[in-house]
Amino acid sequence: MRKKNRIGWFILVFLIVAGIVIGIPQIRERVFAQADMWRIQIRSVLFPVTEIAFVPEGIKLPTVTSDASLFEASPTPLPPTATLTRTPLIPQDTSTPTATPTPLPASAKLTGVKWETQNGAWNYCGPTNLAMLLSYWGWQGDKFTTGKVLKPFDYDVNVMPYEMIDYVQNKTSLGAVMRHGGTLDLLKLLIANGFPVLVEKGVYFDETATQKLAWMGHFTVLTGFNDANKQFIAQDSFVQPDLPVAYDTLEQQWRGFDFVFIVAYSQDKKDTLFNLLGDYADETNSYRIAFDRASKEIYSLTGIDQYYAWFNRGTAQVNLQDFAGASESYDQAFKLYPNIPEAKRPWRMMWYQTGPYFAYYYTGRYQDVVNLATGTLDFIKNRAEALGITTQPQVGPFIEETWYWRGMARLVIGDQPGAISDFQTALKYHASFAPAVDQLHRLGVAVP
Repeated sequence: MRKKNRIGWFILVFLIVAGIVIGIPQIRERVFAQADMWRIQIRSVLFPVTEIAFVPEGIKLPTVTSDASLFEASPTPLPPTATLTRTPLIPQDTSTPTATPTPLPASAKLTGVKWETQNGAWNYCGPTNLAMLLSYWGWQGDKFTTGKVLKPFDYDVNVMPYEMIDYVQNKTSLGAVMRHGGTLDLLKLLIANGFPVLVEKGVYFDETATQKLAWMGHFTVLTGFNDANKQFIAQDSFVQPDLPVAYDTLEQQWRGFDFVFIVAYSQDKKDTLFNLLGDYADETNSYRIAFDRASKEIYSLTGIDQYYAWFNRGTAQVNLQDFAGASESYDQAFKLYPNIPEAKRPWRMMWYQTGPYFAYYYTGRYQDVVNLATGTLDFIKNRAEALGITTQPQVGPFIEETWYWRGMARLVIGDQPGAISDFQTALKYHASFAPAVDQLHRLGVAVP
């Protein structure tokens, strides 16, 4: 009896101590994170990823032909297990830091960025902000100069950060780097040392068609900060020059895009920049930083911020080529999405970020890629019809990456005609989109 009492008291004390320890935020996050990793590993054994079917809310499974002749005519797809090494779209810079940055001042303000408005050209946020960023380094051009390359189809709904990097490296004498997982202190450090920073964030702007606030992605160039009022200074192409943005507001908006940032530089400033970047000088290490941050935030945040954290975790895992883990993270994000109040939902998310396509494709979840891409394209069309604005030329599913990924998935599951049509549509909206051009060449189809 005494032995049983001792065991009972031991269990009680253990539970009390465990409860106290887990109540400490830092320890709780680590415990939950480890438990989550075990859950994912166990689930991956019991339920292989190829057997998981994700169907976005409100989307019906499209009918896919299974005609044997299509499989015979299609090129043999590369198995997902053989494509886990993803070729970077952007050449990696191997410069390494050699010095310790100086302490941060309480404020700083850069001059020399030529402000431009994106108004007057439809959805020209990307080209305009890149032009502003480059103007600081003496580049001669404007939003239409960059736009001719970044948006060859005027109504393309988005410019990806990697496209901006490619433009700088191939169309100018300047250099540029893109990193994930940035922090407010890093932004301030770069600005204080003479480097304006371009960031992508999620904002709520008045939508012309509905006259209501709606979430959308937005680029902005940061040129200053002030700790006294806790604000950054942004050259905002949609609102105004020298726009004050509160630190906490920027951080929450920036979270919607995995804290991604772009820094341009003249060649004589390259070593200075990489010294300042420190742990972020190595591109892969920045992905690890982003993963660690998101892994903590999925337990410390709630609501839409928790959704962003799960999505960012998936993005970091894609960048680290952990596609199975990324699939799990994106699944969790999509499960949280319906819980976000409808007016606050970031329903344009898949316009701007393609991580889920990589994750699902490279884990053999081809039908999920088709479902997600079809849902994204149909949503745009259906929403336009509901608003009665289908006669306007800018209304349409003009997202070349989405058409491309649906084509890739269709090709693997045997719908070669559908895949060819998707690749051709991608080129209709971005004539020089290399991935689609390459696939059509492989299929022996003339490029339009």
